[in-house]
Amino acid sequence: MSAPAAFATAGAAPARLLVVDDDVDLLRLLSMRLQASGYHVTTADGVATARSHLGVERFDLVLSDVRLPDGDGLALFEDIRRQHPALPVILLTAHGSIPDAVEATALGVAGYLTKPFDSQALLRGIRQALQLAGPSHARARAGVHAQAGVAPPAGDTAWRSAIISRSSRMQALLDEARLVAVSDASVLIRGDSGTGKELLARAIHLASPRAAAPFVAINCGAIPEPLLESELFGHVRGAFTGATSAHEGLVQAAHGGTLFLDEIGDMPPALQVKLLRVLQERAVRPVGATRAQAVDLRIVSATHRDLDAALAAGQFREDLYYRIDVVSLQLPALAERREDVPLLAEHFLRRLADKYAKRLTGFAPDALETLATAPWPGNVRQLHNVVEQVCALATTALIPRALVERALRVQPAEALGYAEAKRRFERNYLIQLLKLTAGNVSDAARLAERNRTEFYRLLQRHGLAPELFRGDRPDVEQ
Repeated sequence: MSAPAAFATAGAAPARLLVVDDDVDLLRLLSMRLQASGYHVTTADGVATARSHLGVERFDLVLSDVRLPDGDGLALFEDIRRQHPALPVILLTAHGSIPDAVEATALGVAGYLTKPFDSQALLRGIRQALQLAGPSHARARAGVHAQAGVAPPAGDTAWRSAIISRSSRMQALLDEARLVAVSDASVLIRGDSGTGKELLARAIHLASPRAAAPFVAINCGAIPEPLLESELFGHVRGAFTGATSAHEGLVQAAHGGTLFLDEIGDMPPALQVKLLRVLQERAVRPVGATRAQAVDLRIVSATHRDLDAALAAGQFREDLYYRIDVVSLQLPALAERREDVPLLAEHFLRRLADKYAKRLTGFAPDALETLATAPWPGNVRQLHNVVEQVCALATTALIPRALVERALRVQPAEALGYAEAKRRFERNYLIQLLKLTAGNVSDAARLAERNRTEFYRLLQRHGLAPELFRGDRPDVEQ
């Protein structure tokens, strides 16, 4: 990778830097210099602000002063190392000393400069830190190209930029997937609907030796069964009524590359047999043909179904199962990687703001909290839809919580006046007393420390009859 000012491959976004310093003038000067050099710069005047930015944005490098009003750069670096172990950090200080520099370097700080510093030395240090961090950190930064509708670049760069995540569970999965990508082993991706199974399959393809060849995806559950065989294997002219010309199947179209069979658990049993034959013989015979055609491809499959249960129920062939499940990868649900929700939401917001031609700066803190704590039964796909809705309806630069709750169909908390709140509490209290005493007014009045006459008036005010709580004590609406 070359090192122009923006330190990015041709056509790629500029590197994103977080600059942390409590000196407003220096912060402005650094921001101007770095932006003039082609970097995207976000500034913070303290540790708390820096942590907030790191919680919702993905950066390529952090440049931080050591002495800050609410902490120090080394403490911030320790936080970064725990949350983003591959993110490079350069420390600046006007109080530098050799022991401090030695300690910082031993801890893994990418650079250490003493103020005043030469701007060229700073730029050189940033370029070197980004170059060294590239292979590891860039893998975790942004760029969900498949969801954005943009073809990602091939090879290692494409793999590193394919999936947004800071989740340790996701990073472990991606490391495993990257290892298997260089082989030709069949992969079965398991996960709930909307978790990004096709996205992971594309990333595996782009990191494989087959990256330059086609990636062909087919949803086995979306195509009607009578058409699925023809779509997969193709047909010759006259093979059936309406076959007025020969048709190349998706298996042949994926020759040399990767065939992605989404929702393979929904494949009809008859087609499972024919797919097994393709995998065994590495050849496909179109519908109506007399001769088979050789094919060279890799199979990546995905399912949200429990294939083990389908095997036990006789709904899926055991021999096919072992052919496609050489390596199994389990994608976690979004609710199991909640630390990724703000990151994904901000990414979708930036992209969709362009689509809707709106100047949107982000989510209000309580809006982000609402997103992070939502149940997300539809996973990443649902999150994308929610962010698109708030983008379409937004009238302010900062997305408020009310708009997020509307998109999530969350009912806002009811604001009660004092009199209504008191009435509801009093009625519920009386109901609980009557339930506790099985409708015995004397006992209930004694527990409430009220005389019987006053207690009866309270019951009448709230329309409560003691006899409703006697005998079987049916439920009374509270």
